[in-house]
Amino acid sequence: MIWKQHQFLSQVDHDRIVRAIGEAERATSGQIRLFISHRRVGDPVQAAEKHFHRLGLAATEHRNAIFLFIAPLSRKFAVLGDAGIHEKAGDAAWSAIGETLAGHFRQGAFTEGLLHAIARAGDLLAIHYPAIPGAARNELPDDIESD
Repeated sequence: MIWKQHQFLSQVDHDRIVRAIGEAERATSGQIRLFISHRRVGDPVQAAEKHFHRLGLAATEHRNAIFLFIAPLSRKFAVLGDAGIHEKAGDAAWSAIGETLAGHFRQGAFTEGLLHAIARAGDLLAIHYPAIPGAARNELPDDIESD
């Protein structure tokens, strides 16, 4: 893989990503969060699960949050869905989003990879949890979280 932490962090377009999260969430009652770890991780799923709970993703009303966890220093990532969306979408959905990230990251297209992953997550959420008219409520911040 080409991607390295300093390249990743300097090339990610924060504003475009935050806008993409907001746009993806407009069509759904679901939530999307992105976390970029500045630490080395051995098991990205285990690290993602820790942050998933700490950030309150398991506390959404419909349990329909999707979490993108990126650890550039270790060149690893994980895609997690909370219980509600996982029950409807399953492991294949997270694998497909992960393949999108991996393909773009190998080419050094970090922002594009994240934008495509966010769009796929948003499409998935919109299918299973469409927006509820009159209930436009953002349960979680759209900003990129990091440690």
